[in-house]
Amino acid sequence: MSASRVVWVIRHLAFEDLGSLSILFAERGLAVRYLEAGVDSLAGLSQAGQGDLLVVLGGPIGVYETAAYPWLAEEIEVVGDWLRQGRATLGICLGAQLMAAALGAKVYPGYGKEIGWAPLALTEAGKASPVRHLAGELTDMLHWHGDTFDLPDGATLLASSALYPNQVYAWGEKALAFQCHPEFDHARVEQWLIGHAGELNAIKMDLQSLRQQSHAMGERLTQQARACLAEWLDTELA
Repeated sequence: MSASRVVWVIRHLAFEDLGSLSILFAERGLAVRYLEAGVDSLAGLSQAGQGDLLVVLGGPIGVYETAAYPWLAEEIEVVGDWLRQGRATLGICLGAQLMAAALGAKVYPGYGKEIGWAPLALTEAGKASPVRHLAGELTDMLHWHGDTFDLPDGATLLASSALYPNQVYAWGEKALAFQCHPEFDHARVEQWLIGHAGELNAIKMDLQSLRQQSHAMGERLTQQARACLAEWLDTELA
């Protein structure tokens, strides 16, 4: 894997960064360049190398809130252009929703918040993919969202949860999207609890329980997510 390759990361919220995945990228000699959504121009992505990777991270806003956040329209267009060029793309939470929207699928408010730890149920396609490392018998997954989406045309569903069927999907040969949070670093859970305090208070979340579960399950998720994304990277960026 060439050291000249760059991981371009669109970040919507300061503490929702690459998390535990940052070490994985560093070990593979990949340079990381963050682009702050709504602040940095995304025009520079047009100069990215063909072998570069785009990662679109999570955030608390809705894909459909383009009237309130006009820059979302450009982001959706840029992500769509990248995807349609067949380039390696990883989406997480809002990122997965933006990918879906960029591919013409509907993104909309869900029927309830899914925040906390719960296992994934893999499809047959998921069991044959790197996502098999995140099967429910191996690790629970952190979920943190209220919106959901329809699968884009041509997408392959890889995993679901008990509450929301569309959790992980692949599109084309080089795009992988997670509604959930494989990148979560349990050592930084307090940043999530502070940063999302309003949302958590609104649903009367038991913070102590969420904190304890994150510390109890976080290390296993980190190990399994590393195995999943390492296999995906070595395949898609080979």
